[in-house]
Amino acid sequence: MKGKLLVIEGLDGCGKSTQMELLCQWLSGQEKRYRHIKFPDYANPSSALVRMYLNKELGDKPEDVNAYAASSFYAVDRYASYLQFWKRDYEAGAVILADRYTTSNAVYQMTKTEKDEWNNYLAWLQDYEYNKLRLPRPDLVLYLDMPVSVSQRLLSRRYHGDEGRKDLHEADCGFLRQCREAARFAAAAMGWRVISCAQGDAPRAIDQIHQELVETVKEVLAT
Repeated sequence: MKGKLLVIEGLDGCGKSTQMELLCQWLSGQEKRYRHIKFPDYANPSSALVRMYLNKELGDKPEDVNAYAASSFYAVDRYASYLQFWKRDYEAGAVILADRYTTSNAVYQMTKTEKDEWNNYLAWLQDYEYNKLRLPRPDLVLYLDMPVSVSQRLLSRRYHGDEGRKDLHEADCGFLRQCREAARFAAAAMGWRVISCAQGDAPRAIDQIHQELVETVKEVLAT
């Protein structure tokens, strides 16, 4: 029996890492067998093209690398990770917790196409990764929705005010606003669960968000 693939998605600075850590702790307490994976997998050579892209070696702006090329960089990294590290656990029934997944291409790369092509891009993306590469489809995608103005403050705090440490995506606020619009479009089109992570111009309490995630995960694990 195959396991469950649960994805936490969101823009940089939305609190994914914190919520993932809390969710792992909760699963441990439930005595659930799980594996935590994270994309891109910077420790693996499979992420080489992703690193070149984010380090601005292929262009100074996100749009310098088109949606389909950049999507392929990330997809290949996931493909290698699946075959090398977590396919066996997944097929043996473990819960796989993914910090980003195919869903990130929908958030970050779809903006490089015209809006009237977004449905076509999503169809291409799912066919490419789930059918042609045969990566597992998620059982649940939790999208942590955070306004860019709030996430940018949190990122600046993470980097102690050193704006030069932001990567190609993190440094481009205009691009990130477009990504948030794309994420909401993808969430509606593909049935993601949207979790609001801010109240006005302030982040919500971490434990409140965690409890909302846990309740949603319980529903999926019970099926």
